[in-house]
Amino acid sequence: MPDQLTAIETAAKLGISPHEVPILVGKGLLKPLGHPAPNGPKFFLTATLKDLERDEKWHGKARDAITEHWRYKNARKQDSTEKRQPSRLQTQTAD
Repeated sequence: MPDQLTAIETAAKLGISPHEVPILVGKGLLKPLGHPAPNGPKFFLTATLKDLERDEKWHGKARDAITEHWRYKNARKQDSTEKRQPSRLQTQTAD
């Protein structure tokens, strides 16, 4: 096994979806190696991931962070649809 894994390999090892890795990095629950560019590929240390995959407390925090992320995103989406002006068809009265 290599000393470092990509974000996709990390997700598979931790039992999460690949799109959830950036959420955990943003919340500080996963730390990539070095100082990668925000839009660059990120690599994770295999030894650290082995420790995390057995840590029940970390998995709970990770799941809470992911749930909170999507709750916030969905609330923002719902707020923006409520603030939209009704379409012209919705405002016309039926004769």
